Amino acid sequence: MRVRWIMFDKFQEECGVFGIYGHPDAANLTYLGLYALQHRGQEAAGIVSSDGKELFSVKGRGLVADIFTEDRIKKLHGHSAIGHNRYSTTGESSLINVQPIQVNFALGSLAIAHNGNLVNAGILKDELEAYGSIFQSTMDSEVIIHLIAQSRMATLHDRIVEALGHVQGSYSLLVITENELIAVRDPRGFRPFSLGELDGSYVVSSETCAFDLIEARYIRDIEPGEMLVINKDGVHSSFPFVQAEPSHCIFEFIYFARPDSLVYGQNVYAIRKAFGMQLAKESSVSADVVIPVPDSGVPAALGYAEEAGIPFDFGMIRNHYVGRTFIEPRQTIRHFGVKIKLNPVRDVIKGKRVVVVDDSIVRGTTSKKIIKMIRNAGAAEVHMRVSSPPTMSPCYYGIDTPTRHELIASSHSIEEIKKYITADSLNYISLEGIQKVVPYPVNYCAACFDGEYPVPFPGEMLAQLGLFDGK
Repeated sequence: MRVRWIMFDKFQEECGVFGIYGHPDAANLTYLGLYALQHRGQEAAGIVSSDGKELFSVKGRGLVADIFTEDRIKKLHGHSAIGHNRYSTTGESSLINVQPIQVNFALGSLAIAHNGNLVNAGILKDELEAYGSIFQSTMDSEVIIHLIAQSRMATLHDRIVEALGHVQGSYSLLVITENELIAVRDPRGFRPFSLGELDGSYVVSSETCAFDLIEARYIRDIEPGEMLVINKDGVHSSFPFVQAEPSHCIFEFIYFARPDSLVYGQNVYAIRKAFGMQLAKESSVSADVVIPVPDSGVPAALGYAEEAGIPFDFGMIRNHYVGRTFIEPRQTIRHFGVKIKLNPVRDVIKGKRVVVVDDSIVRGTTSKKIIKMIRNAGAAEVHMRVSSPPTMSPCYYGIDTPTRHELIASSHSIEEIKKYITADSLNYISLEGIQKVVPYPVNYCAACFDGEYPVPFPGEMLAQLGLFDGK
């Protein structure tokens, strides 16, 4: 018997953040918000609350429901709170890397929760250490704390602005103090960030699905480059940073966000279904049934089937109770890692010409095993359709992606990938097709598809991106 780490061929989001100001049930509502955002990070979570005089913290490794017991939530006093779900990019998730990061400094106490990635964090860390800073974690987010502490500006608001003026990359950032909640989004708006209202209290979240759970009202997205200060006087909005062209992450629509969320003001489910319809327009094929790779491939597969006029069915069933590790039997079972998560429905597949729709192909290894599984279930033909363009470049703005040489599309043609995964045919949606579906297509970052990074970084900066663990 051996325990193995289970890996699936998908990009991984690094975290989600949630905050609420001015509600007597702040800690419990933050717990529920993180519960709704569990898909954005499953390795660790934390909540910091404030009663107006003091900050209180509970953190742990694992899933939100396992960390925040009733007794632990009762320790989080106060009317305001922020929370964070974490997915680490390298190694084991250590408790010291769990956010929110809480510190005491000259102006009082504060804690931060950060979704994103600072591409110049390694260089800033070297500079800060040269001036005496001592880092306690391996997170790039800690750089922001040190920059705030070293600032000579008189107010915390100005210190935050000055600190963020030094960083490059992506951040949807929450800061809590004894008496304020501050939300800041980077000038390009890489990661989603929304503002809501509940019983006269203000709520901030990475995705609106968290608002739905607690019955909060979605007000609007926090704008790129906007800083919101929420306190007893209400909400104050400012735009203290140099304006930049928006670069929203297109992969939020393709895979990361929950389909019931509004992201960048758009319903994710509707966008994914439209991707599938566009994919069918670009690459129709004669077939008997369209099946999704569940769960993220479902909306696109529905759209593909509707546009192509081919029946839709669930030809694979997903086991939703798969952890990140599993115990493999002594007798080797081929493709066990995929089989433990997906199982074919033979009556749907047997003797059929099957179109299988997935949201992306990263390394190609899982797609190959899925096609093998479908053939073994009796499919006459297997045609792979992908509702994103070929993934050719890593992301450095808050997504855990393989290195360039691990991305199969960076070094292989579509025909070569088709042969590798053993499909009868393979087609991806075009980048132009994606841009036809999303509104204001120039507002999106598609660097993972076209290699055009909106925030450039020199070679030495690229070499240091690996210095920091993920959020």
